[in-house]
Amino acid sequence: MEVKWTEEQREAITTRGKNVLVAAAAGSGKTAVLVERIINIVTDPEKPVDIDRLLVVTFTNAAASEMRERIAERLISLLDQHPEDKRLADQLTLLNKATITTIHSFCLDVVRKHFFLLDLDPSFRVGDDTETLLLKLQAMEELFEELYEKNDEGFLLLVESYGG
Repeated sequence: MEVKWTEEQREAITTRGKNVLVAAAAGSGKTAVLVERIINIVTDPEKPVDIDRLLVVTFTNAAASEMRERIAERLISLLDQHPEDKRLADQLTLLNKATITTIHSFCLDVVRKHFFLLDLDPSFRVGDDTETLLLKLQAMEELFEELYEKNDEGFLLLVESYGG
């Protein structure tokens, strides 16, 4: 079954040589468009790119997982149509190494790999929700104390306007 793409979707799928932002409402076909874009890039007859050389970033782990599954399904479908195509088989194998992740996971991976450039302890970890909430409250309390001690006029006006 051939998918009928809108002009904007087709443009997002086929544009090369520059970044493309795909922003649309839920259920509008963003994931399908991105999957097709990725498939077109890895199967490009002139300048194919291995799938493990792409960075695919989503907002949620569920979306990243869905993206990986849909790419696998699309590659398997193409491989069924062209079983002799070694490139397709290679892309399916490389899919396990592909960076299809959330922005948070990608950034954390970059920081872990380059901690020494950031002067970070290599055993750093990301705090859980409770820890980060406590740190935020502590930082806010320290800031409030400092601004109260300075008798900061803008701060006092803010507290008077929004405080209880």
